[in-house]
Amino acid sequence: MNTTDTVCQSCGMPLARDPKGGGTNADGSRSTDFCSYCWDAGKFTAPKVTLPQMQERVRGLLSQMGMPTLQVDAMTAGIPKLARWKT
Repeated sequence: MNTTDTVCQSCGMPLARDPKGGGTNADGSRSTDFCSYCWDAGKFTAPKVTLPQMQERVRGLLSQMGMPTLQVDAMTAGIPKLARWKT
């Protein structure tokens, strides 16, 4: 899958915006599923973070970037649909 149209399956960040080009798998290869903020060396960087905590973390970051509230709401509403959070 092309990282230009994929998002991190943990936080929803577009992988194309990840300064490191994605997280790293255990074998050192680039992850096509998770960003470098969520995934390093084949493990989640915050393994115990809950879905509500992730939504709040992303909400805070997007708000700091000056994104309008409606857009922040729309982006964080999609997080439960990402692979990490599906049960």
